[in-house]
Amino acid sequence: MTRKLTIATQMDPVQDVDIATDSSFAMLEEAQARGYINYIYQPEHLSYVEGRVLARARKVTVRNKQGDHADIGEEELLDLGKQTDVVLMRQDPPFDMSYITAAHLLELLEGETLVVNDPKWVRSSPEKLFPLLFADLMPPTLISRDEKAIAAFRQQHKDIIIKPLYGNGGAGVFRIKSDDSNYSSLLEMFFAMSREPVMVQAFLPAVAEGDKRIILIDGELAGGFNRIPQKGETRSNMHVGGTAAAIALSEQDLEICRRIGPELKKRGLLFVGIDVIDGYLTEVNVTSPTGVRALESFTGVDAVKLMWNAIESKLGA
Repeated sequence: MTRKLTIATQMDPVQDVDIATDSSFAMLEEAQARGYINYIYQPEHLSYVEGRVLARARKVTVRNKQGDHADIGEEELLDLGKQTDVVLMRQDPPFDMSYITAAHLLELLEGETLVVNDPKWVRSSPEKLFPLLFADLMPPTLISRDEKAIAAFRQQHKDIIIKPLYGNGGAGVFRIKSDDSNYSSLLEMFFAMSREPVMVQAFLPAVAEGDKRIILIDGELAGGFNRIPQKGETRSNMHVGGTAAAIALSEQDLEICRRIGPELKKRGLLFVGIDVIDGYLTEVNVTSPTGVRALESFTGVDAVKLMWNAIESKLGA
């Protein structure tokens, strides 16, 4: 690198993260190691004022010491277009109107500051909808609010998964077997809580053997690992007790990466985590993908270094 970059990371409160697993913290660490200047702020500190996108941000220094892992400076009003080189959009979902509005504001930085991932495409590539571009790579899938359509899909596939279209971290994911008497009540609950359709998919029994998280950097495969659900659980997300394990990627896993990689690159989705069960693509995570610590521990691949290398290349730094 020939110049010192200024980075602003839009993330959840840094003091609350688990530094052993948090990917955003790993990004801050690597940026600091490269001599970058790190600022952090939260989405509610983002403003549009008379043509400028501003953030009430704080300079941060990080260290590998849980509980004493960040020194946070005084609040500064940072012009993200004029005073930063890179903005990392890394706050956790839910993918709601607040999230979408933040993406709209950050999109205004185009031509001034590199935003990772590109907020225009974060907004237009919801994690359960993006895979629809590659329907042949997905398990049998229905997206609908039509109860008759859902009933017909259930009749065809018997054992199904129902989940909120814009949920995250495994929240609200239910397995409904053919004889499950909770089916109607569950639909009532979903539709009372939201006006959105639900995603319904054929249940994949192989989820008991794990749900692979595969990380791609600028459309290129970095590596992957497995996430194994607890006994009796259908969700393998780490948030709900899944455990990480090493695994070899199959030829079908590699084919999925080859197929979707060019589209990720075209959309400026530079840091992405995809989920694959039994050779089927289930999600493309573009908001705040996780898993870099586990990936490095199982494969030796440092996806964060690869990410910053790709960013430096884009900036000519």
